[in-house]
Amino acid sequence: MDTRLIRYFVAVAEERHFGRAAARLHIAQPPLSQQIKQLEETLNTQLLIRTTRKVELTNAGELLLTRGRILLEELEQLSRDVRTVGDGALGVLRLGSTGSATSRIMPKLIESSSQQMPGLQLNVQGEMLTPQMVEGLVEGRLDLAILRPPVRGTEVDYMLLDRDHLAVALPLDHPLCAYEELDLEQLAGEKFICYPPSSAVNSIIVDSCRRVGFVPRVAQVASETSTLLTFVAAGLGIGLLPTTHYLPHSNRITFRPLRNAPAVDLAIAWRAGNESALVRNFLELCKELFPAKNTVEERLEPLENPAD
Repeated sequence: MDTRLIRYFVAVAEERHFGRAAARLHIAQPPLSQQIKQLEETLNTQLLIRTTRKVELTNAGELLLTRGRILLEELEQLSRDVRTVGDGALGVLRLGSTGSATSRIMPKLIESSSQQMPGLQLNVQGEMLTPQMVEGLVEGRLDLAILRPPVRGTEVDYMLLDRDHLAVALPLDHPLCAYEELDLEQLAGEKFICYPPSSAVNSIIVDSCRRVGFVPRVAQVASETSTLLTFVAAGLGIGLLPTTHYLPHSNRITFRPLRNAPAVDLAIAWRAGNESALVRNFLELCKELFPAKNTVEERLEPLENPAD
């Protein structure tokens, strides 16, 4: 499939108008219409529903728009990476990261890599969830990822960097603020602000709550910790989050330690079998920076028959 045709299609799909898309692409409208028709003929699929007043997408067109944007972004990133190496850089590593690593692990890694691997270009994508990063590693869109285990399947290997424990975030006027430390059982019946179901941290939270006899009652779902804490500050519920975030982000939130808190690991992952010298060297650097954390230690095993 000609990427030029995909670029043309994305412009039409985003503008929902051939005239505006043609102006955006700096080409005449009739050739643009012909190119889109050629793309539909190549795919043997109708992508657009054309009327005299507007352009709508078919289901196939919606799919091509979503995937086409990703493809064009990756091609543009590839061009930038090639130019970077061509300008004399040692190489480029695409590094995905969970939000908590941005403030804790990442500064140390970036500072050390700039000193010990001069010329290395790190392209960091932050605030990603573990499933997103695993998919990026498997599909080759990421070289490395700092994520929260567990990682399902055998296509990705990982090495432990650090270990956190869950703590409780509470609105300042919450009755549980009267306690200096909390047991997980005390949270039964509370409304929870949770990470998405696909999140590794959410899986650990749900498993831990089930072990003590309850299922968290979800009031809101937040993909980013900053959003989760905003909901807690608004009094919509309580939050369980790694102690990485055990900071006074707001004067409307307080934190309480959790007795026997479940461990939440932070690890660096890579695609199994990746023989890249850059990846190997970066992993060696991680071993030097976190010498006591290079092994994956024991974890809570998932429940065999969790309650619904």
